[in-house]
Amino acid sequence: LGPGFAKIEARDGHTIYAGAAALDAQVAIAAGKAGIAGLEFYRGIPGTIGGALTMNAGAYGGETKDILIEAYALNRRGERLTISNADMGFSYRTCLASEGVIFTGALYRGRPGDPEVIAEAMRAIMEKRENSQPIKEKTGGSTFRNPDPALSGGRGAWQMVDAAGLRGHRRGGAQVSEKHCNFLINTGEASAADIEGLGEEIRAKVMADFGVDLHWEIKRIGEAR
Repeated sequence: LGPGFAKIEARDGHTIYAGAAALDAQVAIAAGKAGIAGLEFYRGIPGTIGGALTMNAGAYGGETKDILIEAYALNRRGERLTISNADMGFSYRTCLASEGVIFTGALYRGRPGDPEVIAEAMRAIMEKRENSQPIKEKTGGSTFRNPDPALSGGRGAWQMVDAAGLRGHRRGGAQVSEKHCNFLINTGEASAADIEGLGEEIRAKVMADFGVDLHWEIKRIGEAR
């Protein structure tokens, strides 16, 4: 969506409205300046509110479902919808209500907070992100969802990839990040087939070694050629 859907507006009752095109990080910053705590985790998510609603985006101990009051959307008949948190069908990196709709905005509720304390919490998040993720590389972000802890022995996706010996593994121009194994890097000349093929190699190796089925967190669109 274009800039007309990027409005951010702090409101009464420690609530904040954000258009679906607004960057998650900018929403977190605006909330902090308004003394609204609880949205700090959005500072470290490189996406938009529309995407956050669609996948129940979360990081650093917070998820979209924890702060959303309601979402606004259009269905394919052009009808305006207001969807409550309870009706969003949120679960881990999933929103059942996203099927067949286009989100246009969302209303969030945080809690009272000191802007300086909130800003410090966001600085800590960014420092941790920079130290642990290849944010200066060309990536699609987190590649796989974390598996069920009961099946993975409590290990996250990156730990499963690392345990399978795939840190730094390459396919064409695509490479598993040396810094964080749940990120696939375009080293400069990677095709979509390189990225997807590398991801499927990882899934096959983790399944063969540990019997764990890693699911893509990146949404793939189009047909293979």
